[in-house]
Amino acid sequence: MKKLILSGLMTLVCASFGLAQTTNTSDYKKSEFFVGYSHNQVDTGIDTEEGDEFDEFFNEREGFHGVNVTGTYNVTRYVGITGDVSATYKGKNFSVPIETGPTTNGTVSFKTNNSLYNFLGGVQIKDNSSTGRIKPFGYALVGAGHARTKIKDVVCPTGANCSFLEDSFSETGLAGAFGGGLDIKINDKIDFRAIKVDYNPIKFDSGTTHNVRFGIGLVF
Repeated sequence: MKKLILSGLMTLVCASFGLAQTTNTSDYKKSEFFVGYSHNQVDTGIDTEEGDEFDEFFNEREGFHGVNVTGTYNVTRYVGITGDVSATYKGKNFSVPIETGPTTNGTVSFKTNNSLYNFLGGVQIKDNSSTGRIKPFGYALVGAGHARTKIKDVVCPTGANCSFLEDSFSETGLAGAFGGGLDIKINDKIDFRAIKVDYNPIKFDSGTTHNVRFGIGLVF
């Protein structure tokens, strides 16, 4: 009888231990908030009618710098609903040769303040186990992208037509972000987002820009 009771107690203890393990492994973070540095390799192709270096400048890929913030609500251990906002900026000084008369040329100089914003939402795939230390993830997001360029400090030589240099212009279009990254657990409340990379196309009226975003920061 004692052996039977002891056997039953051992079975109950083992079953309880197994249940506790199952509960722990199924425990996951219900939400997360990321804030960090964002670097965007921007394909800023904007057509102009002039067909000179001004056009070439905007067709170059430029490195924009700024911030990226995301919020994710995890509906299951592996699937979360994500909202993503990024703002990156680039300033540049340059000059453009321009015709000032039938036989004379000059140079117009100006500065540009360029900015690119993304407002996106979608799905994130990640093992959000509270006990996990290394956490790779992937996501697919769609939304809107907004690009803006402000031109200032224009110096136009006498006789030149600089009317093509507007004070500012902007475009808004359909945007997406498709990529992933890697989080590393620091403690129970904070993860270090070691890398985040995505393809960030934006479809403007003037064409589609093919951008690449990189990010690093902290997840709370």
